[in-house]
Amino acid sequence: MTDRGQGKAVRRRSNDDLRKRLGDDVYHIVREKGTERAFTGKYWNCEKNGTYHCVSCNTPLFSSATKFDSGSGWPSFHSPVAAENVHTAADNSLLMPRTEVLCKHCDAHLGHVFEDGPAPTGLRYCINSASLELDEKQ
Repeated sequence: MTDRGQGKAVRRRSNDDLRKRLGDDVYHIVREKGTERAFTGKYWNCEKNGTYHCVSCNTPLFSSATKFDSGSGWPSFHSPVAAENVHTAADNSLLMPRTEVLCKHCDAHLGHVFEDGPAPTGLRYCINSASLELDEKQ
């Protein structure tokens, strides 16, 4: 089975392969829908330019051009690089309903999207740093 990352077919990794490659903490976030603590992730206050890719499959997800400081303690973006690279699902795991954001190519849990973001979309994609890898060349 394959996933598409950056337009290339890549082998879909088994959960064991992913756990070994990513480590237990990152694996917990992207495969078991965990969340890193606020203000602890490597990208929450990062001001470097580039494209943020899925840590699991390398799909481009968000651009630093759409990143903003939401004050939430997680990297926040007003829109993805390409709508076809992310998808959403209902998340009723807490007392309030939320909208989960996932990588469309490998189903990695990225975070959640809220309707309290800035223009032009009014959305706040609140994303775990652990689910991202910044490519400063793009």
